[in-house]
Amino acid sequence: MPAAPSGHAPAPGHAGPHGHAEPYGHAASDGHAGPGAWPVGVAYQPVEPDRFTRLVLRLHARAPRWAVPLAALGCVGLGMTYALISDPTQSDPDARPTCLLKLTTGLDCPGCGGTRALWFVLHGDLPAAARHHFLFVFALPFLAWLFVAWAGNRAFGWRLPEPQFSPKVLGGFLAAWAVFSVVRNLPWAPFPSLYV
Repeated sequence: MPAAPSGHAPAPGHAGPHGHAEPYGHAASDGHAGPGAWPVGVAYQPVEPDRFTRLVLRLHARAPRWAVPLAALGCVGLGMTYALISDPTQSDPDARPTCLLKLTTGLDCPGCGGTRALWFVLHGDLPAAARHHFLFVFALPFLAWLFVAWAGNRAFGWRLPEPQFSPKVLGGFLAAWAVFSVVRNLPWAPFPSLYV
C-alpha cells in the first residue's frame, strides 16, 4: 500500500513507515500483537457510512439526552393505550389484528394472550393476567426496572442498580418460554387450562 502523505500520521489500518499495517497499536518486539492491536499485516479499511446513517448520527449527536428515553416511553405508552382502547378481552378470536398461527392452526403462539394479560395488569387483575400469559406477568417487573434504570441513567444521569442477567439465565428463560408455548397447546389435563 502507498505510504501516508507527508505531514500526516498513518491512518488506522494503513501502512506505517515500515511498510506493514499498524491498526490501533503496534506489534511487540517479539512479533506478537500487543494488547488492542490487530494482527500484523492485516489492514481493515474504514467503512464510509451511508447518507441515512450520517443523518441519524447527526440527529443523535444534537438531540438532548432525554429524547431517546422519551421516545421509548412514548412507544410503551402507545402499546398500553392500544390495549386499553381495544379491550382485547372482548374481541373475537378472528378479530383484526389477529395471530396468524392461531387463525390458521388453532394453536396458541408464544405470545398469544400477551395483550390480554397487559389489559388485566393495567386494571390491577394480576390473577387474570397470569391466567392469560404467566411468563409475561413474571417478566414484567424485570422489564419495567430495566427500563427505569436505563432511562433514568440516560436522561438524568441516575446511577440506579441494573439487574445483570447471565447468558445461562436468559437461555433458561427462553427455554421455559419454549416449553410453556408447547404445553399450553397440549390436549390433556391440566394443560388445557393454559390455553387462551
